[in-house]
Amino acid sequence: MSFGLDEDRTAIREMALGFAAEHIAPHALDWDRDKTLPVETLREAAALGMAGIYVREDVGGSGLSRLDATLIFEALSTGCPTVAAFLSIHNMCAWMIDAYGDADQRQRWLPSLMGMERIASYCLTEPGSGSDAAALRTRAERDGDHYVLTGEKQFISGAGASDLYVCMVRTGEAGPSGISAIVVEKGTPGLSFGADERKMGWNAQPTRAVRFDGCRVPAANRLGAEGQGFRIAMSGLDGGRLNIAACSLGGAQAALDKALAYMGDRRAFGAKLTDFQALQFRLADMATSLEVSRTFLRHAASALDAKDPAATQLCAMAKRHVTDAAFDVANQALQLHGGYGYLAEYGVEKIVRDLRVHQILEGTNEIMRVIIARGLTGGRR
Repeated sequence: MSFGLDEDRTAIREMALGFAAEHIAPHALDWDRDKTLPVETLREAAALGMAGIYVREDVGGSGLSRLDATLIFEALSTGCPTVAAFLSIHNMCAWMIDAYGDADQRQRWLPSLMGMERIASYCLTEPGSGSDAAALRTRAERDGDHYVLTGEKQFISGAGASDLYVCMVRTGEAGPSGISAIVVEKGTPGLSFGADERKMGWNAQPTRAVRFDGCRVPAANRLGAEGQGFRIAMSGLDGGRLNIAACSLGGAQAALDKALAYMGDRRAFGAKLTDFQALQFRLADMATSLEVSRTFLRHAASALDAKDPAATQLCAMAKRHVTDAAFDVANQALQLHGGYGYLAEYGVEKIVRDLRVHQILEGTNEIMRVIIARGLTGGRR
């Protein structure tokens, strides 16, 4: 279904769906089992313009919209939500450099990021400050033409594998106004990584701590002015929340499609499972939930494209609603498979495991409710 998309956007969506079907889906279970980050596949996606979807064209970006990005990430996630979500994080980092970097920074980093010769990770969360991101403690002390970083980031996707780390660090007083954004390059003395975390899902991408022990970074690597880091981080998360919602939507759609195929073949009491009205109603509700989510996600993306003052609130709404609804649909799809849904070879249990973390990252869904409520009541954002 086109959902009112014009010819160009339909073509973008079909391109991403075709790439997912040919290059991602056939390998997703193996990547999950072997905990393999498919770098070459990511570079093939980058060759199609999917590493800088909303980065400007002068540095090799695709110059597309946030709405276009949701179409791409939803489509890629039908093949594997984990791989699509990793690409989403890379896109978010690239956009932050494009939007807030100076001319030298854009030319120095973005061309290689667009082809994924270099990969980027986003470093905000710390062991003691997750939802309360403004309380981060990683310190960056100015020393001549450098900053000296000391501290640790936690739950960093791509840590150890990535080449650039967009890090939020404290250069000033307590609170959000004392935070700056600095890009740290792999190989910088004093930069190290923790062990790869053992996780419920998202196995096809590494998750490790990023540690700074007297890590000397050129001051020329700072994005924007000192004290602007928290605003930069939050603006990146508006788009990141749309992307992760899109990844949930694509994964849930794949789970529903698997359930439909299985139920069309499986027989019980002399009839196909799809012939039982109770199960038909359940499928109808699952499909309706995904359609409602898809419609609202695209509305929120359009608001962000239009720089609507309500965009942050709408992005939070979309992230909260879509990730909750998509996980529920995927979980129901597993249930409709019966015992087979619990087996790895059917691929549904992997989708359930992968989508569960989408309700936590890019700001937990509880924090999304806080953002929404503050927007409604005029409280602190």
